[in-house]
Amino acid sequence: MERRDPDPGGVVDSVESGRESGAEPGRDRNPGAGVRKLLSMRSRTGRPEEEREPQVVAPPDDPPVAPVVVRPAGGSGGRGLRLAGWLAAVVAAAIVAVWAVGRTGSPTEAELMEQAGLNGKQRLLIGVKEDTPGIAMRLPDGTYEGFDIQIALMIAADLGFRASEVEFLSIETEDRARMTARNAAGQHVKVDLVVATFSVTPARRSNTAIGFSTPYLETQQSVITRTGHPDITSLSQLRGKKVCTLATSTSETEVDKVGADVTRKNRISECVAGLKDKEYEAVTTDTALLAGFVRDEPDLLEHHDIGLEASEQWAVNVGGNEALRTLVNLSLHRSFTDPQDMRWEDAYERFIAPMQKYSPKEQVAGRTQPPAPEPEVRRWPWERGIPQRNAG
Repeated sequence: MERRDPDPGGVVDSVESGRESGAEPGRDRNPGAGVRKLLSMRSRTGRPEEEREPQVVAPPDDPPVAPVVVRPAGGSGGRGLRLAGWLAAVVAAAIVAVWAVGRTGSPTEAELMEQAGLNGKQRLLIGVKEDTPGIAMRLPDGTYEGFDIQIALMIAADLGFRASEVEFLSIETEDRARMTARNAAGQHVKVDLVVATFSVTPARRSNTAIGFSTPYLETQQSVITRTGHPDITSLSQLRGKKVCTLATSTSETEVDKVGADVTRKNRISECVAGLKDKEYEAVTTDTALLAGFVRDEPDLLEHHDIGLEASEQWAVNVGGNEALRTLVNLSLHRSFTDPQDMRWEDAYERFIAPMQKYSPKEQVAGRTQPPAPEPEVRRWPWERGIPQRNAG
């Protein structure tokens, strides 16, 4: 069934109207509640209308609108005059709102949806990993689960897509920049989003084919070995040793620097399989990627903290779709700031927190969502002021 376009008036954003309740990762928002709150505040006075002083209702900052004077009235005609006053006040408020919106150049959420090519779109294609337990794992029935999957569903919901309208496609590490993934038939397909443990680096930011969102998770590089291995506290201890890592990854650069005998794979699960078969002495990549393997086989695998100061910040890749990047950033901003939005926290507690028990030497990932600044999106006055979380 074709998706409906957003309200042509622009008052109700298409993203908000596309959300579903129940098991969906999104939540309903009610922009009209702000209007009702504003109107109700007008009646909170202790004096009758007839006893009020004359009021001048005019837009702030002297917009180009004549003030409307509401005068008290008595006698049999007072009720009609009061009604006229209320209507005049509502009209003035509407003029103020339109004037304020017109003063800014940022697009509305509805306009961004149109610019991003999402209106009328049947399915949202998202490239994800399929072999990283706890992060993104393809199950025997063909479905996916993990932290990255929940973040992808959260963003999709805020873009107006139900979970049933999202199609996950497996993507290799080297294909994340190109945004090409494999469908069920093994064909390479261009995806709309990549949510696949993609770390932000200056070199990647300079690549015009990559359009990073604000980060959604912070972790760091670490090493796993077979259990019983002497403690590794620095990558330099792996000099001359056989080490496996992901090709075209940030971890590849660091392990190359110390002179290790490096094997590069497109799938981290292949590195772990080689480690268990004693082909390699160690595997190195992001801690959050390795922790799931240690959790699943704690008697075989052991995690080591190598003490690197640099962090790995994962972000969503939208390619050159700037409007879509703004919408993704808006979703992450809402998740970060709104105390009623616990989708990020729920994903962390479900998938990442349980892995920490099996990797006690270091933190698997930051326990709070990285800060997400508010993007430039034009919104109506009653849509402003997303509730802020308390510090800490």
